[in-house]
Amino acid sequence: MRKTIILATTVLLTGLPLLAQTATTRPSESAGAALDRMLPGGSTAKPLAPAAVGSGATTRPGIAPGAPAASVMREGTLLVDRTGRIVRTPDGSQVEFVFDADGIALKDTPVIILPNLKLLAMEQAAAGVNRDLRFRITGMVTEYRSRNYVLLDKVVVVPDNKERF
Repeated sequence: MRKTIILATTVLLTGLPLLAQTATTRPSESAGAALDRMLPGGSTAKPLAPAAVGSGATTRPGIAPGAPAASVMREGTLLVDRTGRIVRTPDGSQVEFVFDADGIALKDTPVIILPNLKLLAMEQAAAGVNRDLRFRITGMVTEYRSRNYVLLDKVVVVPDNKERF
């Protein structure tokens, strides 16, 4: 038993310097050269260029041609009690939420509403009246291809301020 422990200790002590020597990089080698040596195929692959916001040749739906560039909200932004109206996109395939003027920047770009039961309730409420309904929404913003989308969490119809006689 004692010989086994001594033998194992000797193997460990003689093997550790060899392992440490092979794990280190060569002192004269740069970081780029070390990466080229480790990566298969060398550095022939080019890194992806960052996507530029609003750099597309065509205009986005819901934005007038020649309009000043509006900023895209960050993914994960929480919209809390924002008022506005729903409109269909020009191709009719999606529903956008057009914000009421907030009195600050007045540049809120419309967001596409992701389909869920809250959107269904909004569409049904809008179909049942002869006027343009205003809604107050709360939801989480997502981003895809320089467009913002919102996943609705809460929807309330804003009552009309006109008094009826």
